[in-house]
Amino acid sequence: MWRDERGAVTAELVIVMPLLLTMVLVIAQWTLWAHATHIAQATASEALSAARVHGGTVAAGQAHAQHVLDQLGHGPLIGPRVNVTRDTNRAAVTITGTATSVLPFLRLPVHAEAAGPVEVFHAPAAGARP
Repeated sequence: MWRDERGAVTAELVIVMPLLLTMVLVIAQWTLWAHATHIAQATASEALSAARVHGGTVAAGQAHAQHVLDQLGHGPLIGPRVNVTRDTNRAAVTITGTATSVLPFLRLPVHAEAAGPVEVFHAPAAGARP
């Protein structure tokens, strides 16, 4: 005996398509978050390089971070905040912001840090050879 299967494909598509589209949006959201995190980490590393060199300052680190953010554009990283600290031994940079949202009402935070010792040059001892 033959069963009437008219409309079976429509019912399956009604269930499968929203799940498939949601999965595509989740993958796109994760990709944007990962890209924003990479931008923040690259900015933190570059700002740390400017802040920790001999003669570097907090202002130099801030300026270099802003320069890198301007070069990379303002796409996936929204509202980046840069915090640069430096003392006699250590420099640190923290970048925070949010990733561009593909899924409604989802705000993923982005956080990156870089820290390292401050470069210090010591004069050679008297009579020492290079």
